[in-house]
Amino acid sequence: MKTMNDLLATADPARVALIGVEPDRSLTYRQLSRQIDRLAEALAASGLEPGARAAIVLPNGPEFIVVFLAVLRARLTAAPYNGAQAAELATLWEDAGIRAVIAMTDDRASLETAARLNLPAWPLSVDSSGQVQLAVRSRGAATRKLSGSDPNPDDVALFLHTSGTTSKPKGVPLTHANLMASIENIAGGYRLTADDRTLLVMPLFHVHGLIGAALSTLYSGGTVVAPRRFSANAFWPLARSTGATWYSAVPTIHRTLLLRADSDAPSNSGFRFIRSCSAALAPAMLAQMEDRFQAPVLEAYGMTEAAHQIATNPLPPAPHKAGSVGLGGRVEVAILDDGGLPLPPEREGEVAIKGANVMGGYDRNPAANAAAFVNGWLRTGDRGKLDAEGYVSLVGRIKELINRGGEKVSPAEIDAVLLAHPAVAEAASFGVPDEKYGEEVSAAIVLKGSATAKDLQAFCRESLADFKVPKVLHIVAELPKTATGKVQRNVLTRTFTPA
Repeated sequence: MKTMNDLLATADPARVALIGVEPDRSLTYRQLSRQIDRLAEALAASGLEPGARAAIVLPNGPEFIVVFLAVLRARLTAAPYNGAQAAELATLWEDAGIRAVIAMTDDRASLETAARLNLPAWPLSVDSSGQVQLAVRSRGAATRKLSGSDPNPDDVALFLHTSGTTSKPKGVPLTHANLMASIENIAGGYRLTADDRTLLVMPLFHVHGLIGAALSTLYSGGTVVAPRRFSANAFWPLARSTGATWYSAVPTIHRTLLLRADSDAPSNSGFRFIRSCSAALAPAMLAQMEDRFQAPVLEAYGMTEAAHQIATNPLPPAPHKAGSVGLGGRVEVAILDDGGLPLPPEREGEVAIKGANVMGGYDRNPAANAAAFVNGWLRTGDRGKLDAEGYVSLVGRIKELINRGGEKVSPAEIDAVLLAHPAVAEAASFGVPDEKYGEEVSAAIVLKGSATAKDLQAFCRESLADFKVPKVLHIVAELPKTATGKVQRNVLTRTFTPA
């Protein structure tokens, strides 16, 4: 079995691996490997034992990839976080058992949070020659040598949090074997080669950008173009100047690029294919994209617990079906009935998966594991069906997550914050359809004191990332409930969905 040490093994050392933007900077595979080894030596000498979890709070760019792979090379576990979640970092890091923090030198929020938790912080900088520098202090007798300390396939390589149906996010440990299985699935499924260049638009703290685009491209020996952030204005000029052959994004980004295509885009995009994942892509939009960009648009299906990809529509000449997320490939996909038994084609049930890419279980959470696994299958919480050819179609989500542009938001987490306000008696958050994001966050509030919707939104921003703050707050006299007292979020969605 392979580990992430094998990721770059077959790449041509002279080829360009990473291209940074603003500042413009590129690294060949030889330069990338040398930077990884140099930083990994420093990390191994930090005093952290193998398996210790290091938080990475960095923007997109070559530096993120260098640091991520160096952490894994040093037999540590990488735990990427969204810097926009500053208010939540302390809670997440304590839950994850973070042992050190890597952040930009000017990221005061992350560095101050590390100091408050008494965690060693290793600020990142880049010198004039493009070398990534980490301020890692050697711990003398506690240091260990990198040589002879290669990771094992079953070592945890990546640790992520994913919000479930409760307010407490679940920890997802993914091993080297999980990551390599997913990367090989993606690279093989899209027939990636050293001639491919992906233009990165998704954040690297999320499996979509990290595994679905960046690491799968590096495994194939291709090139990752990694701007700091997605910019619709810069996308097409950058795609043309770098010779990008594909990109992967959520439908929100595809929609933005499509709306601007007549003014910004060339008549032929030059892409070999375009990938869509993390939220449903409307068939009409898929057709419009293919017509305008002159490239096959392949919808895929992924989740954190599967190290990203579960299924994807194949490249031509095999059919890619609008409204379907494709075939499982090396991932087994079944539709289960309420008793956990597989259903025949065209019968709706819960989507379940098996495969080398699937996690072994949530971190220190036996209750969640008992609910998630049945007869060796991981239940995804999504409702769907298989057709006669094995293509997966998703009918809807079983879990009460709000899917805002690919970011999964837990209603219970938002409720808990709202209920902490002294003027709130009851609260229930829910999703409503949104043209731009797929779903937008709303909430219904029963007051027991004086507060306005703007007051409550400001209160939420103190504890939640912006994308989790309800866009609309409805002040109501009472919440709809079942006979057992459970809030009916589906009724709220129907009531407050704009006509």
